[in-house]
Amino acid sequence: MSTSLFDLTDKVAFVTGGNGGIGFSIAKALGQAGAKIIVGGRNSSKTDKATKALVGLGISAIAIDIDVTQEESTNKAFVEISRNFEQLDILVNNAGIAIRKMPQEYTIEEWNSVINTNLTGAHLCCQNAYQIMVKAGGGKIINIGSMTSIFGSDWVSAYAASKGGIVQLTKSLAIAWADKNIQINSILPGWIHTELTETYKTNRPKRYREIKQRIPQGRWGEPNEMAGAAIFLSSHASDYVTGTSIIVDGGYSIN
Repeated sequence: MSTSLFDLTDKVAFVTGGNGGIGFSIAKALGQAGAKIIVGGRNSSKTDKATKALVGLGISAIAIDIDVTQEESTNKAFVEISRNFEQLDILVNNAGIAIRKMPQEYTIEEWNSVINTNLTGAHLCCQNAYQIMVKAGGGKIINIGSMTSIFGSDWVSAYAASKGGIVQLTKSLAIAWADKNIQINSILPGWIHTELTETYKTNRPKRYREIKQRIPQGRWGEPNEMAGAAIFLSSHASDYVTGTSIIVDGGYSIN
């Protein structure tokens, strides 16, 4: 298969939560494939640092402040994207949070915080991206879900609900916008070493080992292992792929 299918030269990609972990690794991968990168985040200093790191690798990248839980902030970010680039070819909805509690312990504020960030935020970004992409004749949207998109979890019910919603949002938008040549897919990471999971190794070593033992490949994943799926779903190689979810978990979910 020709590598040109995966070439993202002159494409513009916006990665929310692109200032760390999986988001940064995806931004880096898309940039190395030729795309111009927009790093979005609500922590300005962290976003600036991540953007400078990408530029240091020879990637064309800029930073944009965005709080995906706020409609005004989200709308403003996409106006800025249009002003700077006049195009948006790829959107990666990666911004997310998790609050670890048993279901009966959540306050409504905590529940809403997770749902608003992980699911409603993705919806708002998709709406804004649609307005730009439809004028250009198409685009690619990647929603970052989770292994909890496909099975439940007692101690992160809000997170699991939001990530289950991501899969259904992906399917629904894929149907709605298929005739606009916009492909929407999701990536479902398994147990990955990120800021959200870093405490497992030190604070919950027994649980960390149990998870590792269940993974057929015998190890936790690294953020850069999302790169292949992200490039595929951002490129012409996936032009006839929409509404699907790619699980990247070392086999955890099938074991």
